[in-house]
Amino acid sequence: MMSTGVQAGEAPSWLSEVVAPLGASSAGTKARAALDLKADEDRVDTEHIFGFSMGSDIGKPGEIELEIENVGRFGKRFGSYTGIGVLSQVKFVLTDNFRVAPGVSFASTRTDGVPGMIDNRRTALAGASMEFRYKLLDRDVMPFGLTLHAAPAWNRVDELTGLDIQTYGSEFAALMDKELIRDTLFATVNLWFSAGASRELTNEWCRDSELAVNGALSYKVGPDLIVGVEARYLRAYDGLGLDRFVGDAVYLGPTFSMHLAHNVGLSGTWSTQVAGRASHDHQHLDLDDFERHQAMLRFNYLF
Repeated sequence: MMSTGVQAGEAPSWLSEVVAPLGASSAGTKARAALDLKADEDRVDTEHIFGFSMGSDIGKPGEIELEIENVGRFGKRFGSYTGIGVLSQVKFVLTDNFRVAPGVSFASTRTDGVPGMIDNRRTALAGASMEFRYKLLDRDVMPFGLTLHAAPAWNRVDELTGLDIQTYGSEFAALMDKELIRDTLFATVNLWFSAGASRELTNEWCRDSELAVNGALSYKVGPDLIVGVEARYLRAYDGLGLDRFVGDAVYLGPTFSMHLAHNVGLSGTWSTQVAGRASHDHQHLDLDDFERHQAMLRFNYLF
């Protein structure tokens, strides 16, 4: 009997030539998908790598994140002063470009012998806020990233003095960042403006505003650790529209950001006032409107 040249269980030669490329293509697709996933996991989220300053990243659509930010303020020219503010937020990334984050704040203040301030020790629920962020420019496709920030807030306790107060205000910011060296060196510049009206115990209203310019550099030293340095220039004013200059301060300090787990982050900074002056006082540093030291420790948990 004439042999067919094809044994049982063998595929015809023409079919084997077709199947091999298909299999290779499938394997190649999986490999590329794995590489894309690895690259996505390794990508640095710049939002919290600069200390008080912020990067332009806001997260991916559908993400929900818990953030607890602790800000400490320490030291006046005379007496003893410690102020701790805790802001707890839940962030909801609604689209590629838009995020909202409701939050509540707590304040703990200890003041003893500080001129112009009432001695006080108090810890209380301070107020509530709603943060909105819109990414205007994506740094992956544009020369730099740009995100606009707005956060109206209401407070029932003054975080600086610990006294009862009714405050209505908001802060606005333009957050810009850029990768100077791919996945290694990052830079940011922030412009911040805040204004508010407060009714004190005397039922009199006072209005104030503040302008800040921040700049920072951060360097990735390992897969889970980023370190850097941050400089901030703050100006305080009476009036909602930067009406009358009150004082200014320059802060400088180191920053860090690290991953404790793939969905848990810790970041912070300790900055010291290195220059400044109050409008009514010619002494070095403005320790009436600002503190000698400001620190921040931030915890993030991604669900």
